[in-house]
Formats: sequence, structure tokens, C-alpha cells
Amino acid sequence: MAETEAALRTLAHNVRAARTRAGLSLDELGRRAKVSKGALVGLEKAQGNPNFATLVRLADTLGMSVSALVEGPVEGRVRVVSADAVMPLWAGEKGGEARLMLTTSGPAPVEIWRWKLEPGEEYPSHPHQSGVVETVSVTAGRMVLVVDGTEHAVEAGQTATFDGDAPHTYRGSGTGTCHLIMTVHLPPGPGSAA
Repeated sequence: MAETEAALRTLAHNVRAARTRAGLSLDELGRRAKVSKGALVGLEKAQGNPNFATLVRLADTLGMSVSALVEGPVEGRVRVVSADAVMPLWAGEKGGEARLMLTTSGPAPVEIWRWKLEPGEEYPSHPHQSGVVETVSVTAGRMVLVVDGTEHAVEAGQTATFDGDAPHTYRGSGTGTCHLIMTVHLPPGPGSAA
């Protein structure tokens, strides 16, 4: 329970700081991110339990990575992250999950995710900000990647990439669990040399 409270406090601090840096009121951030003002007030007070879709919309609106919202300051030159040390940010009804392992630093960060999808299980994602590029590398099993309404089969040993500014869905297919590594390449932030 203490870990959850600490994570909520970190998230609250990071959202408030990013909103302030962007010069956005709670009303304006809520309007742009499609999140209620009440939910934002609670979030900035470290209350509530925001879902994964809310975190993605806030990160996109604030022009930052999801991990920049949920992580504390980075220490040291090398970070080694174990999958079992990272809580899932999404859990599917059939046992699937998504874990944000880490985000690289620099002017154009990259998020590294580990996903598990059971057959028939899916996660629909809203379009991200312009300039976001995603890749999915299937390490075991099969999935269907749906981008802008078109289905693409991706099997173990295959990698697909696409512009993330279109609606997209990840769906487990076949008979076994699909494991994949997803990267989200974010565009350079404001003020960075691109």
C-alpha cells in the first residue's frame, strides 16, 4: 500500500509540474486531454486511481512520456529494470498486461513496454500526438495489429512499425499467449534541438 501511495504522490507532483510548465489551467488540461476537472483535481492531490488510457491522454497532451508522469528522478548512468519490479499499467480481462519498463532520456525519448496478450484479448488505443511512432516486436505467439481499421498479422520473430497518430488496437490471436516488446518513439519536446 505504501508503494501505491508513493506512486500516486509522484504522479501528482509530475502532472502538476508539467501542467504549470505548460501554462495550462486545470480546465484547459482537462479539455485538451478529455479528462474531467474533478479527476484532475483528485490526481493532483494524489487521490484516485487513474486508468492507463487517462495517463496516455495526459502524457500526450503535456507532450511527455507516460513514464515521465509516473517515475521519480533517474539516478545513475545505467538503469537495469526487472519486469517483476514494474507494476502493470494495463491488465486485460483474460490475464494480459502491459508494463512500461523504462523511458530513455534525451530530446526524443523512447518508451520500452513489455506486453502480454491472451488469444482474443485486445487493447484499443486512441491516436497519439503527431510525430509518435510505435513498433511492436512479437517474441512469442501471434497478434493482430489494427491501424486505422486495417488488420495486420504479426507473428513471433516479426516487427511492425506505424505512425501512432491513427486509432490502433493490439489483439492477441492464435492459440497461445502473445508476448511482445513495444517501443513508443516520442517526438522531440519543446525547446529541444531536433
